[in-house]
Amino acid sequence: MELTLIARVRDGLILATSIEGNSDQSGDSSMVKYSNQAKMLFKKLHGAPAQQTVESGPYVFHYVIIQNICALVLCDRNFPRKAAFQYLNDIGQEFLNSYSSKVEQVVRPYHFLDFDKYIQQAKQRYADTNKYTMNAVSNELQDVTRIMVTNIEDVIHRGEALNILENRASELSGMSKKYRDDAKALNRRSTVFKVAVSIGIAGFLFLVARFLIF
Repeated sequence: MELTLIARVRDGLILATSIEGNSDQSGDSSMVKYSNQAKMLFKKLHGAPAQQTVESGPYVFHYVIIQNICALVLCDRNFPRKAAFQYLNDIGQEFLNSYSSKVEQVVRPYHFLDFDKYIQQAKQRYADTNKYTMNAVSNELQDVTRIMVTNIEDVIHRGEALNILENRASELSGMSKKYRDDAKALNRRSTVFKVAVSIGIAGFLFLVARFLIF
C-alpha cells in the first residue's frame, strides 16, 4: 500500500493521508504523480460507483464511499483486492467513528493528520502476508467481481465528456426555445394577416353591395 487518502465526497477536500516514504527521488516524483491522480479522482466522485478499482500504470487505486467520505488506497497490482477493500472499509469506519461530526465543518485540507497513526496500524495488519494471503486470494472472486474496474484516463476525462454533453444539451435547449419563439411570432403575423385580409374582403363586398343598391 503506497498511498492512503481520505477525502470529503462533497468537494473532494482531503481530510487525512498516509504515504510510504521512498528512498530515491524518482520514487518521490512517482508518488507526486499518483497523488495528483488521486486528487482528480476525488473531483469525479459525484455519480461514481460506491466502490471502484481504477488502474494506473503498474498500480491500482481502490476506493470506497462511506456516507460523506471516500477512502482511497494506491496498491501494487498484485495486492489482493479483497484485502484492499477490507482495509478501506476498516479505516473509513474508524475515521467516521472518530470525526463524523467534524467532516462537514473543516475548511482546510489534511485537517485530521493525527489519523495517520491508525492508518499505519491498519496497514501493518493488512500487509501481514501470513494474515490475509490464503483467505483473500481464495475468496477474492466471490467478493469483488461486481466492483467496477476502469482506467484512470477514462475516469479523469469522464467529467469532460459530461460537460460536453451538458453544453450540447444547453445549446439544443436554446435552439428549441428560439424555434418556439419564432413559431409564435410567425403565428401572430399570420393571424394579423388573415384578419386584415378578412376585413379587406368584407370592406370590398360592402362597397360592391352598396354600389349595386344605388
